[in-house]
Amino acid sequence: MRPILEARDVSFSYPGSTNEALRGLTMNIPAGRKTAICGHNGSGKSTFFLHAVGIHKPASGEMRWNGVPVAYRSNDLKTLRQRIGLVFQDPEHQLILTTPYEDISYGLRNAGLQEQEIRDRTQNMLRAMDIAQLADTPIHQLSLGQKKRVALAGVMALEPELLLLDEPTAYLDRTSEQKLIGELDRIHANGVTVAMATHDMNLAYAWADWILVMDRGQCVMEGTPEEIFIEKDQLITLGMELPLLLEIWNSLPQVIRREASPPRSLAEFKAYMNQYQPAILA
Repeated sequence: MRPILEARDVSFSYPGSTNEALRGLTMNIPAGRKTAICGHNGSGKSTFFLHAVGIHKPASGEMRWNGVPVAYRSNDLKTLRQRIGLVFQDPEHQLILTTPYEDISYGLRNAGLQEQEIRDRTQNMLRAMDIAQLADTPIHQLSLGQKKRVALAGVMALEPELLLLDEPTAYLDRTSEQKLIGELDRIHANGVTVAMATHDMNLAYAWADWILVMDRGQCVMEGTPEEIFIEKDQLITLGMELPLLLEIWNSLPQVIRREASPPRSLAEFKAYMNQYQPAILA
């Protein structure tokens, strides 16, 4: 797999702290995949994202974008942040203007686009994110789910190659979460590499096709969901749990599971049980 973003032996400490937030981190986000970066709070996920867009600079080691070391000159960082979009966990940290239309167009204007292209991209993104009806609604009147979609729209309007999301479903109700995940799947289907930091193992198992596990500023596991979640003891040692669906699957008698691969979604689980119910009952 070709890495689109790499951390090579990156170490970093926050000012005033004696603990390293990243400790010789070597980790790759593969191009074209849906990657979940998992780990408990404080494992370094958010710090890695801040390094990805050049907000933080490694104390040692280097970040690489498409095989090239990240440069920290102002113009280079501006270009990098158009190619790598970062959506923060709290949209209040990202939304700075009064309405969704103004906020989305601000990022495009700051990137130096012509006014006609700014208008076209803003309108297209409002429609794509299904928030056109909210274009002129004051930001403070939006729900949390709507604010997260506006923040995502502002990032995607810049047409990045890589989209990073920090705990994107945190504090969302089930309906808002499903809408957001649907948007991420649509974005990925259009050719954008997507990576999210999450401690939600149920989400990581169902959504991702590649998983990275961080602990104390290092990458300690990587692989497909099937490869990662078979290592139950190691995950528990790292303070993580198996996805609920996988726990239920593993609790079924072998005669029911047979040689089938574990289902990745509730729909797959229901389909399997319906398919084999006659044989089970017999």
